[in-house]
Amino acid sequence: MVNDEESRHALASEETPLLAESGIGETTTSAGQNGYEDEDDVAPTPLAGKRAVVVAFAVVCLLFIQATNITSVSTTQSDIAADLDAFSNTPWLTSSYMISVASLTPVGGRLSQIFSLRAILSLSSLLISIGLLITATAQTFSVFIVGRVVTGLGCALIYSTQTIIVLELSSKKRRGLLIGCVYTTVTVGIAAGAIIAGAMAPRFGWRSLYYIQSPTCFVLTPILYLAIPPTGQDKESKPEPFKKRLARIDYWGILTMTAANVLLLYSLSRPNISYTYIAVSLVLFVIFLAVESTPAITTEPIVPIPIVRSRGVLLSGISSTGIMMARWAILFYLPVYGIAVRGWSPAEGGVIMIPTNAGFALGGLLVGWIHIRKATSYYISSLIISVLFMLSCLLIAVLSTPNSSVILYAIVLFTNGFTCGAFLNYTVSHVLHLTAPSTHYIVTGLISTFRSTAGSFGSAIGGGIFSRVLKRRLEEGFADGSYDDGVIPDDQQELIRKLMGSPALVRQLEGYEKQAAISAYQDALRTMFLAGVALVLLMTLVQAGTGSTAPVEVDEDEVTVDAHERED
Repeated sequence: MVNDEESRHALASEETPLLAESGIGETTTSAGQNGYEDEDDVAPTPLAGKRAVVVAFAVVCLLFIQATNITSVSTTQSDIAADLDAFSNTPWLTSSYMISVASLTPVGGRLSQIFSLRAILSLSSLLISIGLLITATAQTFSVFIVGRVVTGLGCALIYSTQTIIVLELSSKKRRGLLIGCVYTTVTVGIAAGAIIAGAMAPRFGWRSLYYIQSPTCFVLTPILYLAIPPTGQDKESKPEPFKKRLARIDYWGILTMTAANVLLLYSLSRPNISYTYIAVSLVLFVIFLAVESTPAITTEPIVPIPIVRSRGVLLSGISSTGIMMARWAILFYLPVYGIAVRGWSPAEGGVIMIPTNAGFALGGLLVGWIHIRKATSYYISSLIISVLFMLSCLLIAVLSTPNSSVILYAIVLFTNGFTCGAFLNYTVSHVLHLTAPSTHYIVTGLISTFRSTAGSFGSAIGGGIFSRVLKRRLEEGFADGSYDDGVIPDDQQELIRKLMGSPALVRQLEGYEKQAAISAYQDALRTMFLAGVALVLLMTLVQAGTGSTAPVEVDEDEVTVDAHERED
């Protein structure tokens, strides 16, 4: 005790404060000794000064471009379909991108542990640049789809690591706020994609947006690699050789999971569901689980089976998927509602997404800033916000008519986005509470995987419901207005085919054809939105099963002692 006291006096100087206040002096030293407050305030990979600004700007740009590619097609699909003669294949304009994202997203979380974050993000930016260039120069539908697939592969890497970036470069106390900032950036990009594409297409053509974004991503590639500091093993004085890192990749797991995802989503995106593809996909999923459970095949599985077996992780992933399926169905088809039912221009149809995306951004930001201030359970909050989201989906279905109040509709859309943004932030914080810190990178990657598949399932299943109802109602409407005993003439059959892929064509119609088209689009949208309401109700019950109990942390020294005692 005396020695300690003498040491403290010896370390004192004229600059030592006489009184320690608010974390200064002795209080700071004490905090540093127990490690509790310092761990909450310090990021695993700290950033400061101009470097932090450059990293934030580059990551925001990449996230923004990734998000714009989700909805840019929604307001330009009529122009793309006419240019590439793809009226019968318009669902693939979105599905090809979303399937690609969903297929590679599971790999991103594991790759970020093997390679550095800067390497993953640089590769993401380069792939997006190449994919956008292919898309912009495509002269046929098949080449356009190839471009969308390559773009999706690049976007999958940033999508699967967006939460990991926050965990690595921010402190625990700022985690909730920065996750909200990530969601805000993505949300703004989703809204801007539809608006900007819809505004640029009439003046500069639908290819212009891709021509601008491709070189931008190419420039971001070296910036991301040079600005982001080394993370993981790259921090060490002797990082692992590149060949050894390649050997750690779970190639069999990647192959089987990717093939299973592609076949399943492809079968659901077809006009007629292929049960053969679904059966093959299920077989591949079984093989994938067997591969991941066999240490002789892989020592570092993409998705460790014990984590998947965790009730909190599994149910959180399922509920997030269902909630986001309903959310994506609304996002994908809001411009369609504005263009076909309201008679707005493509640019105006994109503007309708502003209220819901603004709400989504504020929902994630506000709960992260005001409420999510510590690592604890947010069980009740996630359930309450899920119910509110369901009610907003119901109101959207009821108000999606040609003559409903635009102001009231905007308010409901804002509420819908706000509750969904809050739900995502609550569930991320809650699932981190339910899992051990050592598994957080894998868990966040897994949750991102679930959410990325939501976009694919939302576009595939929601689009399937919408297309089937739309076609039936168009045929019924045109048959009722026909003068030839309900028989639809060939020219109107061709009109129906074009209306299936071009909502902007509704504005050019007149008389009973226009009324039949508006009514068909309205019924198709309402049916799809009501299906989303039922899904959200089910997912609320699933989220209720996650529980609120955190895992019991075990001291490694105690585990070692127990092991030695069992050996003796």
